[in-house]
Amino acid sequence: MRMKDMLFAAMMAAITAVMGLFPGIPLPGGVPIVLQNMGIMLAGSLLGKRGGGLSILLFVLLVAAGLPLLSGGRGGLGVLAGPSGGYILSWPLMAFLIGWLAERGTLSFRRLFLANLAGGLFNYVCGTAWLAVVANLTFTKALMAGVLPFIPGDLIKMAIAAFLALGIHRAAPHLFGRNHNHAPSMQPTSHNH
Repeated sequence: MRMKDMLFAAMMAAITAVMGLFPGIPLPGGVPIVLQNMGIMLAGSLLGKRGGGLSILLFVLLVAAGLPLLSGGRGGLGVLAGPSGGYILSWPLMAFLIGWLAERGTLSFRRLFLANLAGGLFNYVCGTAWLAVVANLTFTKALMAGVLPFIPGDLIKMAIAAFLALGIHRAAPHLFGRNHNHAPSMQPTSHNH
């Protein structure tokens, strides 16, 4: 990766950490509503698969090392082993998936939103499976506790992340070194990378 890409990855990890300053809303299932997962959506939408995945991997490694970067000032291996650990541990792959899907064709709000939706579904599956094991719940009960309460807020965050990322890409089309097509054109979309 170029130095610029590494700097953007570090910056996105820092932005995701700052989003953790906003307190989470605790829910009975042990998985709080947080703003931080919007950082993962933005990382993939802005930096693509490599930069997005790397930035969030860096963030998760810092959390694992004990830095209190999660909402509520949480951090450490104990948090990752807890009820919300599966959601957090899947964040780097979520960012990678969002970035990979965002790079697949013409950049648009619809493409970015659907990429975020796919990433969110992936995160739900990983987190729910983990929650079911850690909390000794059936998959259905884990789904009720760890996914259903979050869907409305996550859909809003996905839309905001797509809107912000598209606006940033349009304002600075060469900033992240990607070929940005904002509207259908005669150019083949396979040149996006």
